[in-house]
Amino acid sequence: MELPRLGVVIVTMGNRPREVDELLASVAKQDVPPARIVIVGNGSPLPDFPGLPGEVTVIENEENLGCPGGRNTGIARLREFGDIDVVVELDDDGLLVQDDVFRRIRDLFTADPGLGIVGFRIADEHGETARRHIPRLRAKDPMRRGLVTAFLGGGHAFAMPMLDRIGDWPAEFFFTHEETDLAWRALDDGWKILYEPELLLRHPKTSPARHAVYYRMTARNRVWLARRHLPALLVPVYLGVWILLTLARTRSAAGLKAWAGGFAEGLRTPCGRRRPMRWRTVFRMTRLGRPPVI
Repeated sequence: MELPRLGVVIVTMGNRPREVDELLASVAKQDVPPARIVIVGNGSPLPDFPGLPGEVTVIENEENLGCPGGRNTGIARLREFGDIDVVVELDDDGLLVQDDVFRRIRDLFTADPGLGIVGFRIADEHGETARRHIPRLRAKDPMRRGLVTAFLGGGHAFAMPMLDRIGDWPAEFFFTHEETDLAWRALDDGWKILYEPELLLRHPKTSPARHAVYYRMTARNRVWLARRHLPALLVPVYLGVWILLTLARTRSAAGLKAWAGGFAEGLRTPCGRRRPMRWRTVFRMTRLGRPPVI
């Protein structure tokens, strides 16, 4: 059997040169080198990157397209080359601790042609995995491996045939919930999502709320998710659940105001093509422990 060829995509805004250098050094140490590396400057110029394995391509987007839009730029270039079977995407401030990550990814996709997405475990500089980084409900053990309904944007791998079928990242989301949109499309097309905790990406401990647009885009994109992908009966259930959760969790009046504005924006603006998932996908997600209304 021919082994899958790996390509790596890293998107950066040019404001983390030291972290990018360290990440690329950890990529270069992998015992299975990638065939191609694409580094995308999202609205920023980039230097040369010597000493990396495989073919290295540097792309400079004229403007910041957001994380999903920047990643689409890298995926599109890999697709043009036509010789990559699996794309590995890594946050520019992440770090591969082990040297066998790419070999494990290659072996996972070789063993299961129905595997569409492999999600990494994210741990901070102290080795701790935040609860929000475990892709299961009511889960406390970050080392529990298995099939899931979500994955982490910081570190993951996609089967290129899956992307060719379901499409790439939803660039219009710009920030937050783009992973959910892609995961729901993958599951509805019959692909598996595997959480593999042995694939570790070290990532600084951060809060998504550090971004000024967090509350607005979180709300807007949740509404877009519901309008794009949920059966009509589940749309009000999903949005109602998240209204209650937001009211219970958000302590900032300014945050609630921004969230409400984003929610209204999600209702009144175009959300893209509506492709409601099949009910059998809803039941499958429920069996996996995370129904699409939570």
